[in-house]
Amino acid sequence: MRAVDIIIKKREKEQLTAQEIDFFVQGFTNGDIPDYQASSFAMAVLLNGMTNFETTDLTLSMARSGQVLDLSKIVDVVVDKHSSGGVGDKTSISVMPMVAACGLPVGKMSGRGLGFSGGTLDKLESIPGYRVDLTTDEFKAQLKEKGIVLTGQSLDLAPADGKMYALRDVTGTVPSMPLIASSIMCKKIAAGATAIVLDVKVGMGAFMQTLEEGRELAELMVDIGRLAGRKTVALLSDMNQPLGSAVGNALEMIEAIEALRGKAPSDYMEHILHVTAHVLLLGGRVNTLEEGRAMAQRSIEDGSALDKLRLLVSAQGGDVSYVDDTSKFERAKLVEVVKAPRGGFVSQVHARIVGEASVALGAGRAKKGDPIDYAVGFLILKKVGDVVQEGEPLCEIHANDAEKLKEAHAAILASYQFSNEPVPPLPLFYE
Repeated sequence: MRAVDIIIKKREKEQLTAQEIDFFVQGFTNGDIPDYQASSFAMAVLLNGMTNFETTDLTLSMARSGQVLDLSKIVDVVVDKHSSGGVGDKTSISVMPMVAACGLPVGKMSGRGLGFSGGTLDKLESIPGYRVDLTTDEFKAQLKEKGIVLTGQSLDLAPADGKMYALRDVTGTVPSMPLIASSIMCKKIAAGATAIVLDVKVGMGAFMQTLEEGRELAELMVDIGRLAGRKTVALLSDMNQPLGSAVGNALEMIEAIEALRGKAPSDYMEHILHVTAHVLLLGGRVNTLEEGRAMAQRSIEDGSALDKLRLLVSAQGGDVSYVDDTSKFERAKLVEVVKAPRGGFVSQVHARIVGEASVALGAGRAKKGDPIDYAVGFLILKKVGDVVQEGEPLCEIHANDAEKLKEAHAAILASYQFSNEPVPPLPLFYE
């Protein structure tokens, strides 16, 4: 078997066998197949696509390129929730403790932010001492003893994905449905998840800009999950405007923690209750979404979800006092209110513009390895559909640099649009 023949076969729009795909993936991972051939293969897939069976075979081969965790001897069911990324999306930090408090073990490996979307690991690291570099053995031990673990991806899980993504990023082959879906799902399968809830973001602040694109990706990932023997469900959720109020690492941590006290913006509370209900249903903890929602709500009301977050932070070396007293989080030196330039109804808060402005403030990375300022970001005070008077506060900017604050002020004004006529609120979920 030769790599060039596999590339030609896909170039000619023919279906690859599982053996051909595995030969290529493992050869690329161990260095037998060079970058230039892997780049050619990625471009052929981008242009000609893959069947769902091919994409599943690609996913499983990428998962097998490293260690695949078998957690069945530790717990009966391991649930995981994945978001395709967005602005103000701190959902995992609230949902995972709620799920664990309801009796389902949660083992999740998250990523860092890159580009305009924030990363769960960066937010968690705004708690001093919190470790995101657990070894595989530490991951397993904590899952067994505590029933909840939230860390970064181990280096020995799906190494083919890391190599392939680095190539796709510089060869113009990122926007390929089979490559996106296999990249997400191979990590979930390698990490041992048996039930997976996918929160696929759709809109101006998401990679999938349209509902049609989001649906295509969601259906493909659900098919991969089922063909791989994992219970999988996908939700299509809105990312035209930031989720909740807070955008920025420490600010989002505070909002995620306060949500477990029932004190967070209504759209964020609704989002986490809906996602948690789906996780509990998929994990077999409840029989209906209504039961799941009620159970999730109780975990907030009785304090058990907040207790699980304390347990998680403590188990991974973080300072639990930050959970108990969110005023301890690092604060920005400069806080400025952006006021409405006119009255009317808010018709748009462009999520991507807000996300990019957050990165420019220092809350994200322009390139891998850049340092992060945990304190900076935004509090979005008016959302789509809200009535606003001229001069009323739209947003708070939290900054540590006067020049960056000035730029952020202009960006926030650019992100907002207004209407003279009433505007309906954006839906939280589409399907």
